[in-house]
Amino acid sequence: MWKGRFEGQTADSTVRYSESISFDWRLYRQDVRGSIAHATMLAACGILTGEERDAIVDGLRAIEREIAEGRFEFRIDLEDIHMNIEAELTRRIGPTGAKLHAGRSRNDQVATDLRLYVREQILEIRRLVGELGAALAQKALEYADVLMPGYTHLQRAQPVTIGHHLLAYAEMLDRDDERLADCYRRTDVLPLGSSALASTTLPIDRELTCSLLRFSRISRNSMDAVSDRDFVIEFLSASALIGLHLSRFCEDLVLWSSAEFATCRLADAYCTGSSLMPQKRNPDVAELTRGKSARLVGNLVSLMVLLKAQPMTYNRDLQEDKPPLFDSVDTLHGALGILTEAVRTMEFSEERTAAAAADPSMLATDVAEMLVQVGVPFRRAHEVVGGWVGL
Repeated sequence: MWKGRFEGQTADSTVRYSESISFDWRLYRQDVRGSIAHATMLAACGILTGEERDAIVDGLRAIEREIAEGRFEFRIDLEDIHMNIEAELTRRIGPTGAKLHAGRSRNDQVATDLRLYVREQILEIRRLVGELGAALAQKALEYADVLMPGYTHLQRAQPVTIGHHLLAYAEMLDRDDERLADCYRRTDVLPLGSSALASTTLPIDRELTCSLLRFSRISRNSMDAVSDRDFVIEFLSASALIGLHLSRFCEDLVLWSSAEFATCRLADAYCTGSSLMPQKRNPDVAELTRGKSARLVGNLVSLMVLLKAQPMTYNRDLQEDKPPLFDSVDTLHGALGILTEAVRTMEFSEERTAAAAADPSMLATDVAEMLVQVGVPFRRAHEVVGGWVGL
């Protein structure tokens, strides 16, 4: 890859330390897709022949199938997914494979792979968010008229319905969906063609590549294009907020399912027991989701700190942008999926919630407002009713 510049061999310790194939192999589909579009564009511009393009495309698709089937052997001495695929392509089809990289660098290549990946994940996570929101809405409809205490400071405040409470979380998920949609717009920009940082002297057609990969527009500044990871930070920020909302919901589930509240019952499928205490029925799915939300926040902070002091343009530090991204994606997929299942099967004790909501002190605000309607100043009404409650 760079043997023309170096006389000595790369140390084995450096190879092990600098490889990223152990995690960026997950970008293989995006890498193949980007390379096929690039080869198609090079042929359209006369840089490759039609035969060369076809050989490259066929070879890439065969490699993609082997990776998908688990039959491809990755090499850490080739560092990353890009060089593993390119080296194997060249081994299979000969010198034609070495022509694929004309007009591009791994800098704009990985930026393109990441944008393709984040675009796909935004759509998938929006789908999962929508499914959880729909499950909450359905459960809210089921308990639309069942009263329960509403809380402030975790103290009984005013009666509400279970449906109203559950729809509060559905509202949060609606905002999460909007944030993801907004993030998609800024992710949907093609950096390919920016090369290492200063574009290329080859007569390429970026608009054609943009169309082939279905991006809405091309990047305007090549230096920014290869160094920009704002879109990943935005995605991780939206992910962290989803995690915070799920954590708040799960805190309610933990409280409601406790013996002290005993108003909600999670299905056995989403609880576990104790290795010592036979009577225990623990809401582990809710607790784990509450805990995993910390990972989502941590991944956001990790990437922000990674980027905060990098000079322009590409730096090897950026290799470390992928583990937090992949971890957040995996965490969200798991949390949203299992919580949707748990919500669909959870049940509320209408008797216990109604009994708790019957606490007359929770109508104190209503009584104060009744006094206001007959002309009593609100502060005086507040004082009077507060005195009655204290009796």
